[in-house]
Amino acid sequence: MGLMNPRKQARLKRKKRVKKKMFGTEERLRLSVFRSVKHIYAQVIDDTCGHTLAAASSLEKAVKEHPDFKSEPGQNKKAVAILIGKLLAERAIQKGVTKVVFDRNGFLYHGRIKAVSEGAREAGLVF
Repeated sequence: MGLMNPRKQARLKRKKRVKKKMFGTEERLRLSVFRSVKHIYAQVIDDTCGHTLAAASSLEKAVKEHPDFKSEPGQNKKAVAILIGKLLAERAIQKGVTKVVFDRNGFLYHGRIKAVSEGAREAGLVF
């Protein structure tokens, strides 16, 4: 891991530990979330064939035009994360996916990561 931020090292260590036990199957696909400083990304992945079935991010035009999205620096990132979860769940349900396993990608389950999962649950995905 070399000269890396200790927080990033800890996240990658958690990611590796959780990932070795988690695998998306055909009946339960994997919902993966990635959080950067400004944006949040989520996707539903079929690990058996390695395809992404549905994805959503805070960079999309549909998200930026939503009334919950504020472009000023003090925007509410948690509200945007809930919106991403709902949007992803709607897209996944259109593809016929209702059950998923949640891959938090090494991030702690709180804040924006938790908000994405809550938004997806509200929209109808079963974890």
